[in-house]
Amino acid sequence: MAIKKSNLRIIPLGGLGEIGKNITAIEYGNNIIIIDCGLAFPEDEMLGIDLVIPDITYLKKNAEKIRGIVLTHGHEDHIGALPYVLKEINVPIYGTRLTIGLVENKLREHNLLRVVKRHCVSAGDVIDLGAFKVEFIRINHSIADSVALAIHTPVGVVIHSGDFKVDFNPINGETIDLQRFAVLGSQGVLALLSDSTNAERKGYTMSERTVGNVFEGIFSEAINNRIMVATFASNVDRVQQIINAAHKYKRKVTFIGRSMLNVVKTASELGYLDLPKDILIELGEINKYRDEELVVIMTGSQGEPMAALSRVASSEFRQLELKPGDKIILSSSPIPGNEKTISKVINELFRKGADVVYEDAHVSGHAFQEELKLLYSLVKPKYFIPVHGEYRHLKHHAELVMGLGMPKENIFILSNGDILEFAKNSCKIAGTVPSGQILVDGLGVGDVGNIVLRDRRHLSQDGLLVVVITLERETNKVIAGPDIISRGFVYVRESENLMDEARNVVKHSLFECEDKQITEWAQMKSIIKDTLKEFLWQKTKRSPMILPIIVEV
Repeated sequence: MAIKKSNLRIIPLGGLGEIGKNITAIEYGNNIIIIDCGLAFPEDEMLGIDLVIPDITYLKKNAEKIRGIVLTHGHEDHIGALPYVLKEINVPIYGTRLTIGLVENKLREHNLLRVVKRHCVSAGDVIDLGAFKVEFIRINHSIADSVALAIHTPVGVVIHSGDFKVDFNPINGETIDLQRFAVLGSQGVLALLSDSTNAERKGYTMSERTVGNVFEGIFSEAINNRIMVATFASNVDRVQQIINAAHKYKRKVTFIGRSMLNVVKTASELGYLDLPKDILIELGEINKYRDEELVVIMTGSQGEPMAALSRVASSEFRQLELKPGDKIILSSSPIPGNEKTISKVINELFRKGADVVYEDAHVSGHAFQEELKLLYSLVKPKYFIPVHGEYRHLKHHAELVMGLGMPKENIFILSNGDILEFAKNSCKIAGTVPSGQILVDGLGVGDVGNIVLRDRRHLSQDGLLVVVITLERETNKVIAGPDIISRGFVYVRESENLMDEARNVVKHSLFECEDKQITEWAQMKSIIKDTLKEFLWQKTKRSPMILPIIVEV
């Protein structure tokens, strides 16, 4: 089938100007492929929100064009939104064995396993997706089976680096396939989309194996102590290093956290995690062993309130009680915005008498400047698009490649929703599509928006006053009330005078309504709110949310 000539479009729907929520659409004619489908974690002001996923309005409108979702690796910021997106657009998924294994855990939880088609690929494979040929290229990252993508389009080759680093001594698998990048570069590459997470950091990323040496050093010194390590569940290579150190020092290992248990089960079943015989024990068995015989691996390295480490720190985890002398290792670097939360957890751990190691027990899975330069120099693209990072990361990455000779006009720092269009000999931003964030709260997806968040912030800062009034149906006269209920505003028993005055203010506003013959409830409520709000501000310099309730009998 001949494909009608068209322009190629790259449309990032997430992951630019932010950490996480990575998703990019590539479109040519009646063909769209989606690269990754990740989530982000809520910011502090997103009260009560569990997850943030991308807005896929554009993809839903063009669902018949989508040929599939292609995944670079199995981290949450690249696969976490899949269950929510697949409920809206059910299209095939392509990924490596470990990535698909981790995706299947998510699909099982959301009862989607039977209805979603999954295809396992390996580094070196090439698949046909409509107008595109997608080639999977081996890279290194902090999770095994990570790949970059070379997308062969009718207009030229587009390379998407995925999350990567150059590790010449990886824990699992082979080294990054630099040779393939060089071959593609010599044949001509239209555009490179490259990971910008560490674009500010000079030099090279340390090999993941260096963390193994740090663990061994800590284990050798903590001869009589129980050891606990908090890390990302999906950092399989890191978990392997902890297990290696535990095995060397004859310790048993147990896991805490549902996501940790799921990942370990999947990775070990697929052969990406080597578990020495009899090293694992159940959490309920830890009391059978002495402290020096135990290692506990858990989630919560980012200080998440409901994750294992936070619950252990605040003594809310019944099966594991902290005791003085416990050695606790935080093996991850803070995601921007999480620093305060992590600091709070560390302080609490110290307060309980634990010895906390929170530096030098981590190396990044993302390329530093010299590795970014290496990839760029091998690929030699005509156009460059920095991806995956906050604006400052994208800007630093752009300046880095300008220093290597890339013309400024050939570099595009995009925002989520921008349409980057490639014509025969040109490239330009040709408009925008809807983009943004959909908030997940419990089972609700998208039902909490800016107005609800604003109300939650208002309630959290100033509290709530409920004003209850009972009116007679025939005459509209007040039979009972006004009663005022305070929640999070003032302690009523200590503020009786204020509450009495507030009731009088409401009574006067009701008399005013009666004099003006106002019987419309909406108008009455508005007058009550306005007069009470003004009174409370004068008395307390606070503005609680005021909720008038009128009952008719």
